[in-house]
Amino acid sequence: MADVNHVILIGRLTRDAELKYTSGGMAVCKFAIAVNKRRKNGDQWVEEANFFDIVLWGRSGESINQYLVKGKQVAVEGELRQNRWEQDGQSRSKVEIVANNVQLLGGQGGQGSQGGSSWSSSEQYSGPSESSGPYQKRPDAPAAHQGRDEGMPPDFPDDIPF
Repeated sequence: MADVNHVILIGRLTRDAELKYTSGGMAVCKFAIAVNKRRKNGDQWVEEANFFDIVLWGRSGESINQYLVKGKQVAVEGELRQNRWEQDGQSRSKVEIVANNVQLLGGQGGQGSQGGSSWSSSEQYSGPSESSGPYQKRPDAPAAHQGRDEGMPPDFPDDIPF
């Protein structure tokens, strides 16, 4: 069986994204997210945060950088990558997530619209507009309200309680 290295996370940015360029001119967008988890400790629920560093390469990083602001909720799909180096004679390492796809969720800081936009390393854009510069709408992206009422009884509630 082949090895698998695939990560999907949903969290909020802990700071604004940082866009830099390599000496070869390749864009590198770096940001960090916090993923909260609730667990029960005795009789009380405790919030526990895990922090992850994300790297998004190329034009995708350039395009989404301006929208990646502190507090914004995002979904990230990618793979774990361990960087190793030596510093002051000691071996160091850091695990990052190299993003293949980043999707903006909700509104600014969790408020506002429920819609989202997606940027992926395959250089495809699935945002709200049909034509957006060099990016093309992803063919697999769902259209707004597509099939929403299709096959549902007329009295079916929009909000499911679970």
